Amino acid sequence: MEPIELEPRYTNRELPGKCIKCLAEQELDGCLRDLLRGEDNDEIKRRFEMLATFLKSPESQTIRDEAERYLAGGKRVKLRISFTDGKPKYELKIEEEQKQ
Repeated sequence: MEPIELEPRYTNRELPGKCIKCLAEQELDGCLRDLLRGEDNDEIKRRFEMLATFLKSPESQTIRDEAERYLAGGKRVKLRISFTDGKPKYELKIEEEQKQ
């Protein structure tokens, strides 16, 4: 299954920002809507499970705090959520913010 990538950002003049928790909840809501519409798709179910597991995990708050710290420092942050051997794996990728 494809990992889920969430890219939090601060609000600026062009785009509204969203934190990791908000992005994960938004994705989770989308999966739930698909499932309620009757889309019985294993991919959607796994995606829902991955997001719900992340939001309930003890690591969630630590990852969110770390991401906020990097964002405040002008970095670009991506969270990659995946399952490896049936266990959740969370990976923060940090990049320098590109000036335009």
